[in-house]
Amino acid sequence: MSAAVLEMSAPPSDVERLAEFGRVTTEDVDEAAEQVGRIFCPHDLRPMQARASGFSARHNCAAFDGFSINYVAYGGSVTIDPGCLERFFLVQIPLKGAAQIRAGTREIATAPGRTASLLSPTIPTRMTWIDCAQAILLLDRRMVEQRAAALSGRAARAVEFDPANDLDAPAAPGLQAKLDELMMLAEHLGPSRRLSAVAMADRREALLDHLLNRHRHDLSDAIRTFSGQAERLPRALRDARDYLAANANEPLDLAQLAGVSGIGIRALQLGFRRHFGLSISEMLRDIRLAHLHTRLSQAMPDASITDIAFDLGFTHLSRMAGAYRAKFGETPSVTLRRRMS
Repeated sequence: MSAAVLEMSAPPSDVERLAEFGRVTTEDVDEAAEQVGRIFCPHDLRPMQARASGFSARHNCAAFDGFSINYVAYGGSVTIDPGCLERFFLVQIPLKGAAQIRAGTREIATAPGRTASLLSPTIPTRMTWIDCAQAILLLDRRMVEQRAAALSGRAARAVEFDPANDLDAPAAPGLQAKLDELMMLAEHLGPSRRLSAVAMADRREALLDHLLNRHRHDLSDAIRTFSGQAERLPRALRDARDYLAANANEPLDLAQLAGVSGIGIRALQLGFRRHFGLSISEMLRDIRLAHLHTRLSQAMPDASITDIAFDLGFTHLSRMAGAYRAKFGETPSVTLRRRMS
């Protein structure tokens, strides 16, 4: 399986995304409510025009372990009333049209390039979409709440985010970029191919880290307080580094890594930056590059660099090749040719 990740830029906002992952295409309101409800959650869907004139629904969905990425578009103006989402968090980034969202007592107007929404499972939600298409990230509730607990040092509990996300704010473009990169990756792989477990875990960890550390929620202060334990790190950091080295081929699990080191996730992240000058993911990348070098040095002549890199969790070949050359002074193909010669 090819590990190449897209080098192209994202398509224009009015282009349908994830077209090969179609789940729902209909002009029937009841059918749309039933089928979209099976993927997300049961909800009341009503066109605002008489006799549903101009109504259409399109839902494309690429599912991953613990999250999914979605393209949802409604023609015409519709109201959507799911109540409480219960099982998941939703990040909704408008691609065209507009949406009015009521989350609890908050009223939010979202539009492309201006405002997105981040909906929590315990806050009642009601929406109006006006000829709207959105890129949507769905995250499993239990996964997010367990990560928030590990970051804050508290027992797992409900987490509620500020539902309004200014797309001009520093944190928002990063999340939007991650979602768009996932969409491009899924479009490149297609429905029949999957990410490796290692690559899947890396993507999931990046999403959770960004969401919980850079977007405001009711445990943000607790996470910052718990992060203050970063000063007592050296032994913990050595343990964490040794664990990464011994388990580099396994999916990255920050909660497990924190358990091994005996400190909180955020403290661990700050400690890696302070003492090693690297993030945890950068340290893991360097370890995996060393594994790649070893495997290429011992590979059979017909070995595929792409397949080996993909197995080790690399999904962006050009970045991997650049990092490999910076670390070893040669390209992966040169290492492999030396073994073949």
